[in-house]
Amino acid sequence: MDLFKDFDYNTLNSHNFKEDSVREVIILPIIKALGYEENQIIRSKSLKHPFIKIGSKQRPIDLIPDYLLQIEGNYAWVLDAKAPWEEIRFGGNIEQIFSYATHPEIRTKFFALCNGKEFILFRTDEEKPILYFEIKDISNNWEELQNYLAPDSFQTGKTITYNNIKSKIYNNNGKFDYLSRPLLDEIPVRKQAAKRHFGVHGYFTKQAWNVVQEYIKNFSRPGDLVLDPFAGSGITAIEAMMTDRRAINIDLNPMSVFIVDALITPVKIKELYESFDKIKNDYLKNPISDLSDKRKKDDNKIIDSALSKYKYPNNIILPKNSDVDSIEKLFNRKQLAQLSFLKFLIKREKNINNRKSLLLAFSSTLNKFNLTFHYTRSEGGGDSSPFRYFRYRLAPDPGKLKLIDIFETKFNRVVNAKKDIELKINENTIDNIKVLKGTASDLSFIKKESVDYIYTDPPYGKKIPYLDLSIMWNAWLDLDVTEEDYALEAIEGGEHNKSKEDYCYLISKSIQEMYRVLKYDRWMSFVYAHKDPEFWHLIVETAEKAGFEYAGAVKQSNGQTSFKKRQNPFTVLAGQLIINFKKVKKPKSILKANLGMKISDIIIQTIEGIIAKHHGATLEQINDELIIKGLELGFLDLLKKEYSDLTPLLMDMFDFDRDSHLFTLKRDSKFMTQIDLNLRIRYYLISFLRRKELEHIFPSFDEIVLHIMPLLKNGLTPERQTILSVLEDIAETTGEDAWKLKQNGQNSLFRM
Repeated sequence: MDLFKDFDYNTLNSHNFKEDSVREVIILPIIKALGYEENQIIRSKSLKHPFIKIGSKQRPIDLIPDYLLQIEGNYAWVLDAKAPWEEIRFGGNIEQIFSYATHPEIRTKFFALCNGKEFILFRTDEEKPILYFEIKDISNNWEELQNYLAPDSFQTGKTITYNNIKSKIYNNNGKFDYLSRPLLDEIPVRKQAAKRHFGVHGYFTKQAWNVVQEYIKNFSRPGDLVLDPFAGSGITAIEAMMTDRRAINIDLNPMSVFIVDALITPVKIKELYESFDKIKNDYLKNPISDLSDKRKKDDNKIIDSALSKYKYPNNIILPKNSDVDSIEKLFNRKQLAQLSFLKFLIKREKNINNRKSLLLAFSSTLNKFNLTFHYTRSEGGGDSSPFRYFRYRLAPDPGKLKLIDIFETKFNRVVNAKKDIELKINENTIDNIKVLKGTASDLSFIKKESVDYIYTDPPYGKKIPYLDLSIMWNAWLDLDVTEEDYALEAIEGGEHNKSKEDYCYLISKSIQEMYRVLKYDRWMSFVYAHKDPEFWHLIVETAEKAGFEYAGAVKQSNGQTSFKKRQNPFTVLAGQLIINFKKVKKPKSILKANLGMKISDIIIQTIEGIIAKHHGATLEQINDELIIKGLELGFLDLLKKEYSDLTPLLMDMFDFDRDSHLFTLKRDSKFMTQIDLNLRIRYYLISFLRRKELEHIFPSFDEIVLHIMPLLKNGLTPERQTILSVLEDIAETTGEDAWKLKQNGQNSLFRM
């Protein structure tokens, strides 16, 4: 939303544009655009200072905030206006409005300052700002501003908790209680709300920043050390930094390391703009910038001259599944000439920090300036084949955007990212964030039991050969990839024909290393998305052997549908599970549930149950339900032996709607499993109570009935007494109508 597109920002430099003008011309339109009605805007409310004395007598002193924003009779946030020449990022003005926000009559969570040129937002319980932008950039920050301050961002009359757990944050000694942290419900994804990530670089499989941030805030506290040994684009480390944690960012791919290092390197924005302008002007002055796809008379001479003078990567062999055999064939001669000249201009930049930022924009520019760029207007411009097809596939009609236009767009994205994080980075950033090239299977440089939280998104088997697909970027950035790097890459397949055993070994070693460096009574969150239960089984088994205690898995959308998912809706998974583990002194192992039925019956019954519950289920819902039940009921080892891929079973036994992507029962058919009703009830009761036990919840009988009834839609509805009879056999009450599973040894429910 551009509220001030017709506003002349030069007006702010006038001595006549004072605080009252800021209030009426700048602030009031923002407040109203956020959705506040006139009766919700309290102007110049007089408050009595509760502390100050004047002389020997206590006299009342009026405090008068410019705006108090009210929702349902409660103050939501406070805002003060300042003249354009006043400082709002530090100093007395912040202290003044903080006193308003914490006043006994107000007690708001948020407080903000605006001087017409800048807007800054704080929380009363955090020292550093949570949002800062220049007013001229308000449209780029509008979504995040709404998320914090719009009326529907607040609620009254209840405490927000996850999974209805009132989690204990601090123990009786006043220390942060790590072990009592709850599992988080699925979090709505807000990918585009953070300029520090969105549009900076098209790296593979990015995690949603706000999901990562919520996990970091839930399982750690400010000052803690957060580790991501499969760092990718660095979202974990950057969000750790944004929430005042320290971080270690490790990845085997030098391109990944470069992206994160370049992003968090501090720069002076004005000087960075000056560097860019010089490069752009020098580029446009050169005849190379005016090359045409339809060759003009002297174009070939210009190209030949550039290719002889400026360095570009060549004779670097691409993977065998590529459409061409070497890297220079991913570009036409004009593209090579223009890219090599632009890189030459960037490399002349003397300021190393500015050079890193410019190279980051250049690397991102490569994504759209090559012969693999598939332009698709309906999909927002398209993308390069490594991201779309996971191989170097030439586009039938590559995009023909001008190089300098792409570079300028990418540069502006990098600048926006820098502005987004500039309050968190400085010359001492390196002390708080370590960005390292290395392997997760050897963390020997990290001290034992020194890490407070691990959030990581490892490779998923043979889905993406990261080093193979990064050849183009690493080559243009002059980044070396060694044979040892390929040997240590935790993937299956790829150009080096890595085996499943190679992958399993490296993932296992990585989990063992993560256990070694993590402190006791701390958490590890492991993001994973794979159809083969064998890999899930590997993760849980390895984690248990290392000493971790499984603490529950949560379904989580990643906020996007990949091209491969759109191409193959019933064979490719969208979204993921986040598996949570705790490192405790006496970890509990997952017990094997003695369900009394064959694995095939369990699978079909689970599929039927999830279809019944949702009136049709997606591949992701079915897969997630089976994996979570397999994790928590202990039959993943059986699942992996018989069903590494559910697709043939699903396509054979159920109907699939390509529009809704839902599997349903075949037309006019009944549920296929004819299992004894008591056994069916028993299965769902064990699953539900095991899940609730992990969440530290003991449900009532009514809650139990309401949960399992939709899963028993097979033409026969059991009596409540039947459910109670089965429940009493496998569970016990912990109080008045609060049920939990009986312990091992009290019945034959479990077997090792």
